[in-house]
Amino acid sequence: MNIHEYQGKAVLKEIGAPVSKGVAIFNASEAKAAAEELGGPLWVVKSQIHAGGRGKGKFVGAPADAKGGVRLAWSVDEVVENAKAMLGEYLVTEQTSDEGKQVNRLYIEDGSDIDRELYLSIIINRETSRVSFIVSTEGGMDIEAVAHDTPEKVINFDIDPATGFMPHHGRKLAKALELKGDLAKQANKLGRTLYNGFLAKDMAMLEINPLIVTEDQRLHCLDAKISFDENALYRHPDVQELRDITEEDSKETEAKKYDLSYVALDGNIGCMVNGAGLAMSTMDIIKLYGAEPANFLDVGGGATKENIVAAFKILTSDDKVEGILINIFGGIMKCDVIAQGTVDAVKEVGLEVPLVVRLEGTNVEAGKKIINESGLNVIAADDLDDAAQKIVKAVQG
Repeated sequence: MNIHEYQGKAVLKEIGAPVSKGVAIFNASEAKAAAEELGGPLWVVKSQIHAGGRGKGKFVGAPADAKGGVRLAWSVDEVVENAKAMLGEYLVTEQTSDEGKQVNRLYIEDGSDIDRELYLSIIINRETSRVSFIVSTEGGMDIEAVAHDTPEKVINFDIDPATGFMPHHGRKLAKALELKGDLAKQANKLGRTLYNGFLAKDMAMLEINPLIVTEDQRLHCLDAKISFDENALYRHPDVQELRDITEEDSKETEAKKYDLSYVALDGNIGCMVNGAGLAMSTMDIIKLYGAEPANFLDVGGGATKENIVAAFKILTSDDKVEGILINIFGGIMKCDVIAQGTVDAVKEVGLEVPLVVRLEGTNVEAGKKIINESGLNVIAADDLDDAAQKIVKAVQG
């Protein structure tokens, strides 16, 4: 689960990391009071969307030389002017679609005197099953280019869970960021604070870009991008309250209600499969035959008829879907349950695109009988290869 920058700053402040003072607003009429509360003389007006690259982003319909989604303001009036220009508009960055994301909230923050910009992030290293720091002396908006063009400037190291963050990790962090003296001590303290907070809050990723050295030689978190492990949210009701469903795909949000694993993709063939591995294989073979999957959808091993109906509705609600492939290998999940759920869903929501169904495994004959006697215009398939060829052919005409 992702959260906005201003929410991430609140989390960092809670765990003891240094952040700037700021105020979140949802309406341009709140901008003046927010700016006056902060006092100036420099303010930063930041678009709050779940995407990186906001500073380099462009608003839809704006001139090519227009300001991006992060703007400096030197007066209260300029803060208000920027708020009016940004709220409600669609911001396009390298991490959004061409349509962009609507800016529904802003974060007005105290300006900072910057001496140096650094980069720091913490993630789970799945190769070592440990928490890993990734740091660089080249922080700022071009960190992706740094990682691509000069990867030697990006340094990472793991933390042994048996020891936690130790003084030698702090020294390694300071050395990687080229910090000495008191700044090295600050790096040690900040590294330990962020590591402990990462674990305590069950984060999946914590990115601070930039982590700055101020002109008076203090380390300061100037940005915060945080995501949380959704499987651990039940332990953090305070974190759950930070969810902004307007930033999420409505189909993915609906899928969560029924414990369905759904990820929207850019293709035109909707997939309903049981099992993550089989789902990946199904998407791969669709691509092999020249088409693109519209989603990853794993209904799981214990799905009910109601789950299947919900999954089918999610697929048919996607305007990009021009055909649907249901691929079920029955184990715990029984083929007759899938079949009956499919029939009920089609009768309820209708079927305007080709539908190919491949069933195999537990109760497969009962499942095929339900499909065959339903009177629906369903294309039967014998195996996965046959199913993929038939749905691609049906969609491509």
